[in-house]
Amino acid sequence: MYVNTTKQKLKAGQPAFGFAAGLGSPIAVEMLTHCGIDFVFLDNQHGSFGPDSTIACLMAVNTGPATPIARVARNDYTMVGRLLDEGCMGVVFPMVHTAEDAQQAVDSVLLPPAGKRSWGWGRAARYGDDYPDWINDQVLTIVQIESIQAVDNAEAIMATPGVDGCWLGPGDMALSMGIDPRKAATDERHIAATERVLQACKNTGKAAGFACNSTQEARERADKGWQFLTAGSDIGFILGGIGGALKTLRLA
Repeated sequence: MYVNTTKQKLKAGQPAFGFAAGLGSPIAVEMLTHCGIDFVFLDNQHGSFGPDSTIACLMAVNTGPATPIARVARNDYTMVGRLLDEGCMGVVFPMVHTAEDAQQAVDSVLLPPAGKRSWGWGRAARYGDDYPDWINDQVLTIVQIESIQAVDNAEAIMATPGVDGCWLGPGDMALSMGIDPRKAATDERHIAATERVLQACKNTGKAAGFACNSTQEARERADKGWQFLTAGSDIGFILGGIGGALKTLRLA
């Protein structure tokens, strides 16, 4: 049986940190999975991924201890099923605005009778013949709260059976409030909405997550009770390294 250590941490009330992969590069993902981070987050919504690169990157994640998690492009039954069949142990759903959206997400992740996932899988067979016996218990269902509508419905969304936690998208939430995402971190309206989501998670016993802009922010949010936290990305690390090198060379 595969044990989802990220889910274990969340259930125990501990923070779990992840690095996002957006380049679609299995070499980059291989480096991330062996670095000691809790999970690797394959971004199928905004990242440079196709079906083949997703499979290649899942294979790369499985060479190390990190949990393979992917953000699906949209809340779509077939897309979710493909990610699970290929070996994902967690799915992040964008634009979940209502409890009905959350239920649709759960239904696509869990096998009956808990959900409506189709029986059958491809690469996930690598986990063993007992895969269907434990996958419902080990897979993570994470919904994105990224609109003011979702904030208003946060408690109902998080109370949906089968939802394990959320991953707050601060940029799109800001846009839905008429706030420039680049100014959201200091806007009192955005800060208040963020706190409402955290409280909704506490009230329902679900893990609160956040798309952080830096490792420092991830650490700070963990100290405040946030749990499912992305703390950097392959693209960000490359650009950050380049920027630091150019400054040292006095070219920037």
